[in-house]
Amino acid sequence: MPFTSLGLSPAMLRAVSAKAYSVPTPIQASAIPVALQGRDVLGSAQTGSGKTVAFALPLLQQFEASTMEVPRKVGALILVPTRELATQVGEEIRVLAQHMTRPIKVSIVFGGVSINPQMMRLRGGTDIVVATPGRLLDLIDHNALSIRSVRTLVLDEADRLFDLGFAEELGRIVRLMPTQRQSLFFSATFPPAVQALANTLLRDPVRVEVLPEPESAPDIVQRAIAVDTGKRTQLLRHLIGLNHWSRVLVFVATKHAAEMVADKLRKARIYAEPFHGELSQGKRTQVLADFKASRLKVVIATDVAARGLDIAQLPVVVNFDLPRSAVDYTHRIGRTGRAGERGLAVSFVSADSEAHFKLIQKRQGLDMALESVDGFEAQEAAPAAALSVSGEVVDHANGGVKGKRPSKKDKLRAMQGQSQGQ
Repeated sequence: MPFTSLGLSPAMLRAVSAKAYSVPTPIQASAIPVALQGRDVLGSAQTGSGKTVAFALPLLQQFEASTMEVPRKVGALILVPTRELATQVGEEIRVLAQHMTRPIKVSIVFGGVSINPQMMRLRGGTDIVVATPGRLLDLIDHNALSIRSVRTLVLDEADRLFDLGFAEELGRIVRLMPTQRQSLFFSATFPPAVQALANTLLRDPVRVEVLPEPESAPDIVQRAIAVDTGKRTQLLRHLIGLNHWSRVLVFVATKHAAEMVADKLRKARIYAEPFHGELSQGKRTQVLADFKASRLKVVIATDVAARGLDIAQLPVVVNFDLPRSAVDYTHRIGRTGRAGERGLAVSFVSADSEAHFKLIQKRQGLDMALESVDGFEAQEAAPAAALSVSGEVVDHANGGVKGKRPSKKDKLRAMQGQSQGQ
């Protein structure tokens, strides 16, 4: 099916041609015609499947048919969970908009940087805003923009936006927009709780779900290695050298772990940098730029890097710490094996995380035998553990998932689970 059969305008067809997109991906072929009809869409497809283009083309085509207002009013709002995804999505839309008959102003706003330059750039209005929820509300509170004219709301990585950390902000944003609008929600995963919340915000949505087929699923080899907790950094160094990995994205649980592991690798003369939410935006941008350009060999990241980031030809992802959920596992390993490339995902499994690893395997339908690497054979015994009300594994000796104390989100989830069970 070619793009010409989807109902796109000549300008949008020029845009996809300039990007050298030959045929639409399954999510694009399914979602674009429905979105062009003005219907609400709940789109689910694997990571790296082209969801941004699936909502960007219909959104831009709507602007072609509208009259230009002076000052500009926000006609479309795209909400994303991270600063990096905001930049990535905003730049993609700007590129696609270059072929329109009239110029479209796209504003990208996120926290972690000074608000004043963003307020200055919003003078005179804007057509499309790509934003993280917190900074959007800050700008609204400063009267720098209004979203009362929004015709289309897009949630990218919707499951993360519906997470406890964003639910309250999202609710306030929705209340500030017109009730008559089109809503397009996209994500790689839609857990039942997220589906229920989405149904309250969508009007008679069309569910577009593209399941990965064997021939189109990401080509990712998944391995799990048993290793004692204290030997994980040594094992990581060993694997990088043994396999001559050119670039590695390593996921850890905390900011402290990101800093500590990166420091140990640098001492071993492996060029590594941490990547987490408490770094300045300038530092985060530089780390990503160096990593994408292969000037940096290893990035040690928290889950802030697990969603939406497109790092071309990334060969390896390592779960130094296991993710808290099976959904996060999907997003993490989805950073490799993109655009037809082959990828490798390696998970380190210590004794105190083995039960959690089995839970992830069960929920993902995986069958991975625990491997052993010569010289790094696991010696530790698993502690007594049990499933919490939220379904995660709790190490009672340490008071939390994967040997950590439960976070505020964990406690809220546990409270919700208890109330639902009463």
